[in-house]
Amino acid sequence: MNLRPFILLAAAPAFAADAPRPLNFANDIVPILTKGGCNSGGCHGKAGGQNGFKLSLLGFEPQEDYEHIVKEARGRRVFPGSPQQSLLLTKGTAQLPHGGGKKLDPNSEDYADLVRWIREGMPYGKDTDPKMARISVEPAKLTMPLKGEQQLKVTAHYTDGSTRDVTKRALYEANEKAMAETSETGLVKLFDLPGDVAVMVRYQGKVSTFRATVPLGAPVAALPPVSNFVDDLVFAKLKTIGIPPSEITDDGTFIRRVTLDIAGRLPTASEMKDFMASKDANKRTALVDRLLESPDYAEFFANKWSALLRNQRTQPVYARGTYLFWQWIRDSIADNKPYDQFVREVVAAAGDIDHSPPVAWYRQVKEQKQQMEDVAQLFLGTRMQCAQCHHHPFEKWSQQDYYGFAAFFANVARKPSSFTGEEFIYNKRGIAQTQNIRTKEQVMPTSLGGAALKLKPEQDPRVSLAEWMRAKDNPFFAHTLVNRYWKHFFNRGLVEPEDDMRETNPPVNPELLSALAADFIKSGYDLKKLIRTIATSTTYQLSAVPNAHNAKDRQNFSRYYPKRLNAEVLYDAVNTLLDVETNFAGQAPGTRAVALPDNSYNQSTYFLSVFGRPDSSSACECERTQEASLAQSLHLLNAADIQTQLARGNGRADMLTKDTRPDDDKITDLYHIALSRDPNADEVKFARSHLEKKTKSKTGDEAFKGKKEAYEDILWALLNTKEFLFNH
Repeated sequence: MNLRPFILLAAAPAFAADAPRPLNFANDIVPILTKGGCNSGGCHGKAGGQNGFKLSLLGFEPQEDYEHIVKEARGRRVFPGSPQQSLLLTKGTAQLPHGGGKKLDPNSEDYADLVRWIREGMPYGKDTDPKMARISVEPAKLTMPLKGEQQLKVTAHYTDGSTRDVTKRALYEANEKAMAETSETGLVKLFDLPGDVAVMVRYQGKVSTFRATVPLGAPVAALPPVSNFVDDLVFAKLKTIGIPPSEITDDGTFIRRVTLDIAGRLPTASEMKDFMASKDANKRTALVDRLLESPDYAEFFANKWSALLRNQRTQPVYARGTYLFWQWIRDSIADNKPYDQFVREVVAAAGDIDHSPPVAWYRQVKEQKQQMEDVAQLFLGTRMQCAQCHHHPFEKWSQQDYYGFAAFFANVARKPSSFTGEEFIYNKRGIAQTQNIRTKEQVMPTSLGGAALKLKPEQDPRVSLAEWMRAKDNPFFAHTLVNRYWKHFFNRGLVEPEDDMRETNPPVNPELLSALAADFIKSGYDLKKLIRTIATSTTYQLSAVPNAHNAKDRQNFSRYYPKRLNAEVLYDAVNTLLDVETNFAGQAPGTRAVALPDNSYNQSTYFLSVFGRPDSSSACECERTQEASLAQSLHLLNAADIQTQLARGNGRADMLTKDTRPDDDKITDLYHIALSRDPNADEVKFARSHLEKKTKSKTGDEAFKGKKEAYEDILWALLNTKEFLFNH
């Protein structure tokens, strides 16, 4: 009898399914620490660690973490002879005092894997072990009902083709906290708000996104007429989610809205009356065109870009440069300079301020890293700051990406100009490169997501950067600008915040964002055409008054979202209502606040400061304060300068008192100036009764004084109404 087959069978190893999978520190242990928050910025992942124990932020440097856990302090944190007694576990399970509290359940799979890893001698893993390439989430996209729930499944994909379910160890975060919440195990729970919500899923340095569309389900039977492709895409989305739009707003509201949004001022009473009286079917489009050709448009948008480009007067000698830079911005906007050319002239600016005013940007943004971060955030909607020290926690950008992009500014040099406080900016000859502070590697200029460039020593890398940005296939440049301008008009970006555009923060209407960007590129980066497209759309002309279904809508543009007038516009509006001519130091009498060249007027004009005019100290729109505050309310209610302007001789109240026309006509004029509409019967009656009350039984000077006080009260009441303080 041949026993050989039986001998071979007896000597065969156990089935592979019975053998535990070898543990790899980066693949198996670091995710446990990340899930528990041990390597977060608020715990051991902070720059200096916590209580003598330091980990890399979010586990992006596993080799360093291994050294800290296994070898640091003579290996006191792990005890292979009795793994359960390891300090790493007794602290994590709160058996010993732990400032972070209990992070591990002794009955969990995470705890069991840590015990096994320590018992097996804390292996780091082999160089040949598979590495994680990406993660995917299932489902990736889903239509869900209000208050619905969905369990997500997260799969890690490795370089050897294998996969692993990592649902329990992934991290989850909803981008709209008012719409959804997530559990630690990936259960998504929706609230009662319709729209779109994204859940960012993060695991071992990789990210993916789950998107839920949450319909309201109301019937959308009749839609307003379509003006352009904006309406096609907005209304299609509203039909999909079942949110009927509000009605088209009336002419008075529209002229006030669009004049504030394009020209940064209230429409005059005569402009309003002419517009209301016009029977031209295209009068709204014609109004948009007139505003875009006005100097007010150029001044208003120059104010916006001047703040974003940090046109800051930090020293008195900077005054000449800040004015020339502001003037260049204003003239560029007035001339409708193509946006790509505008950006190129800033990014690749060279020479002195007289011949190239945009070099003033380099005076304020002096450091190479800051130049790169500003360009990325302002023109590409990408926040690179985190990637300087570690892999970006919410994006794909690494330190190598950071320093490769910073290398575009490696050869920027400066020398004193002939004017005090000004500089001559130039590109020095040489190979442009920047050192990665962690790897010490010299990194060549590299576009985001692209390959390193090989430039000649005499080439200016910034010119290559500008060419890459303006390319038709650039996924960031046009999208960022149209999103920024969309927010200007709608008080909410298609991506929010408007300068944080990433895979894990998707747009609420991706098709619309792509269509706007494509049209912008096709137009040759025509800013006026972009504004005209937005402002003439029916979507922009919808009423701010909600209907029975869209009151909770915050992201689908089923109605106009009211917004507070910004500091400069409100200051000018108050002065217009009170008939005050402004006087700013160094500026011509009557200069509008929106036409001030730099931030220096914030300190001298308390109104601008308290209402949030930005100090131009960053490239972020968030520097402008839009939130209401007690200080703002008190200022409007009883500030000495406002009370003085209300009561002054030859002011609005004084002139109305001297005016011999009927009071009803004068009251109507005030409503035209402040609110661009006729007062209703109750408003006229109330104002008239107040005038009568103040003059009752009075004659001569006493009657004049009483009537003047009454008009002061009416003006004061108007400028404190929400209808005046908001664009709606």
